Amino acid sequence: MEWTERNGALHRDIEFDSFSEAMAFMVRVGFIAEELQHHPEWSNVYNRVSIKLTTHDAGNMVTDIDRLMAARIDDLSD
Repeated sequence: MEWTERNGALHRDIEFDSFSEAMAFMVRVGFIAEELQHHPEWSNVYNRVSIKLTTHDAGNMVTDIDRLMAARIDDLSD
């Protein structure tokens, strides 16, 4: 599934084969988030990860840093 833009944020749900794969993915995204100093809003239920990217400092809208973060996440998940 691709990213969708709604309500001032980018959204994507990703399904993995297992809980441990989903958690490993989240850890890898965490390192990217720290590198970019841009942290997602996300949740995990078993093998699914739901991600929301928005820039709070810009009034909760999508900015270039959100698009960069989305591209880096895509690199991990594709």
